[in-house]
Amino acid sequence: MGWKNVSTIIEGRLYLGSIVAARSTRALSERRITHIVSVCTEPIPADLPESGIRQLRIPIEDVDYADLLIHLPGAVRFIRQALQEQGVVLVHCGQGLSRSAAVVAAYLMYSKHISATAALEEVRSAREQTWVNPGFQEQLVLFELCRYNPTSNDGIYLAWRHKITNQLAGQSQT
Repeated sequence: MGWKNVSTIIEGRLYLGSIVAARSTRALSERRITHIVSVCTEPIPADLPESGIRQLRIPIEDVDYADLLIHLPGAVRFIRQALQEQGVVLVHCGQGLSRSAAVVAAYLMYSKHISATAALEEVRSAREQTWVNPGFQEQLVLFELCRYNPTSNDGIYLAWRHKITNQLAGQSQT
């Protein structure tokens, strides 16, 4: 089976995809996308207000040490509100494999009260090619430990940031 640009998570409500899907007016209109969560820095047509699509941008790279954790509560709120307003949401990153899959998993964790492992399995069953990097997998576990609301002064979040900062400092010295 070939890689898909967009996969259904919740039929007619929530989709997970690549930047190709986010840039395709056909893909967006066929699915009646009203909201987009962009988990990348690359521009898409929804960046323009005249697109009529509401967008949340999480400008991070797909690297283990990128801080997705602090953005997860806002992403979950954005998705939840869009769905409550009968909107249709596309969550995307570059390839739709790691960053965006982690955000969708966080939403499933929050909305269904399931573990990070169960959420990732559900995402993977909808989008086979999903491969969330180990750093984001760890952050999903922390998201659950923080009761879905990590803040910049949360002890769990601060301990994780300190660990990452120390690891990066150690790598730069070698």
